[in-house]
Amino acid sequence: MPSRLRPAAPAEVAEALARVAGGAPEPADLRLLAKHFLALLEERAPGRSVEVRVPPYAAVQVIPGVRHTRGTPPAVIETDPATWIALATGELGWADAVHSGRVHASGERTDLSPYLPLVAAG
Repeated sequence: MPSRLRPAAPAEVAEALARVAGGAPEPADLRLLAKHFLALLEERAPGRSVEVRVPPYAAVQVIPGVRHTRGTPPAVIETDPATWIALATGELGWADAVHSGRVHASGERTDLSPYLPLVAAG
């Protein structure tokens, strides 16, 4: 079983968010923030019924319900790192992200709006 993601150190998160906000993020910033915010989502919405994917960095299973164990999960959310960071920080709303096609969500319980944002927008 893969190890759970862990939130990053606050100073590292602040530095990476500053570079993202400044328009000059490094791939390492996107990786750190994608994994950090997925770890926070795991804490906020524990469960195994929905898989949230932020390729190429990580995926987690969250939300209470029927546990998924093999093959393609019945409920999947997928988005790119920049969109995930914008959702997590409140810079982008869930409905807008889904409507614009920046988030692909299929299956039951794939509405993350009750859990977002994970932090206040800066």
